[in-house]
Amino acid sequence: MPRYRLTLEYDGSGYNGFQAQTDQPTVQGAVESAITAFCGETVRLAAAGRTDTGVHATGQVISLDLEKDWPAKTVMNALNAHLVGERISVLDCVGVDGDWHARFSATGRRYLYRILNRPGPPALDHGRVWHMRKPLDAGAMHSAAQSLVGLHDFTTFRDVNCQSKSPEKTLDVARVSRVGDEVHLVFEARSFLHRQVRSMTGTLVEVGLGRWAVGDVAAALAARDRAACGPVAPSHGLYLTGVTY
Repeated sequence: MPRYRLTLEYDGSGYNGFQAQTDQPTVQGAVESAITAFCGETVRLAAAGRTDTGVHATGQVISLDLEKDWPAKTVMNALNAHLVGERISVLDCVGVDGDWHARFSATGRRYLYRILNRPGPPALDHGRVWHMRKPLDAGAMHSAAQSLVGLHDFTTFRDVNCQSKSPEKTLDVARVSRVGDEVHLVFEARSFLHRQVRSMTGTLVEVGLGRWAVGDVAAALAARDRAACGPVAPSHGLYLTGVTY
């Protein structure tokens, strides 16, 4: 049975997350419906990351099996044709070996969090950035973020409903920089805990606003206590930007 790897871009604003749910619009549900419309097959796809409600993606990766061996370009074009009414686009499609898996074959995931840091609210990017009127010290945020890099128990930054067996994760990259009117936070790791990125982002914003000292983030991490986490950043500023294999 032929297996395909597809790269997706989507605006998560109108979806109740990625994962398929009964009677709820989801990215997975829309893509699987497009597949059925294209070839009549009912499939269950796999994804590199199950993004939450409102989270966007510019580099989500999925894998799926089809009974017929279609040319990859045909699959991509057909799905895009059936996704015209959705805020989802297939950017790439290639055939892969049958043992390749979008989730389990992944060796790294990269997330970007966008904060629009200016007095005026977003007009063009409404629902795609977190708007912060007060000035943020991106340098202090970056310094504080370095205490999160490495292998740690991330219980403080783990959602209470997280289903991961262990709170220990290795964060490879935590970078904060100012790009014009925006502050960008980039995080890279093999895998993340549920809402870990949004939890770390909200905490680092406290540093940027001057409410927390740089060293307070390390102390919060060491506490291994969810109560030590800062406010959780909203979902609409978060993007899954890439997956490595």
